[in-house]
Amino acid sequence: MSQARRQRQQDEVRFERRELDQILRVYSFMVAGGEWRDYGISHLKDRAVFAVFRRTSEMPLYRIEKNPRLARRQGAYAVINASGMVLKRGHDLAQVLRLFDKQIRLVQSN
Repeated sequence: MSQARRQRQQDEVRFERRELDQILRVYSFMVAGGEWRDYGISHLKDRAVFAVFRRTSEMPLYRIEKNPRLARRQGAYAVINASGMVLKRGHDLAQVLRLFDKQIRLVQSN
């Protein structure tokens, strides 16, 4: 791997394995319920984004973002809806992902 590519990857914010496990657990329940169908992951210089889609060609329904610059203030993690409104923000990813608990319970009850 070239040195320039390695440096670029070091500069990007990424989800850790533990964080991805938590996100993918929620994602799998929503896919099983037919609510979500696709996802995309972006690693940018200032944040990492996990975008959830109902259909591949649409705008994302939700974006789960990790922004380390906000870690000391509002919390590094946020769930943002399609219109750009922050639905939940916090320091703990598991707590932020609880936003989807009601929807998951509905899926599991079928």
